[in-house]
Amino acid sequence: MIPVASTRGSIADYAAALLTVYFVMLLVRILLTWVPRIPYNPYRRRVISLIEEVTDPYLNLFRRFIPPVGGGGFALDLSPILAMLVLFLVGGLVVGAIRG
Repeated sequence: MIPVASTRGSIADYAAALLTVYFVMLLVRILLTWVPRIPYNPYRRRVISLIEEVTDPYLNLFRRFIPPVGGGGFALDLSPILAMLVLFLVGGLVVGAIRG
């Protein structure tokens, strides 16, 4: 049987949990850009691919406005900072609105 949220508070808690998981996935995505991908491990590659597929569409929205700073092989991508800030603020507003 699928659990059903019965109150606005439980729905807000569920939404807050989803936002927290996505926020953590964004943090992991940022940290993964600092780690070299050697040696190849198929299980690690699947996890990394999942995180990239879930977070890249959201991050690409912000990459349109904030291109990477620098050039060559050492470009600094500042768009995740704005993306995380927006997620934190809008998520807090949405969860607060659900709670009432």
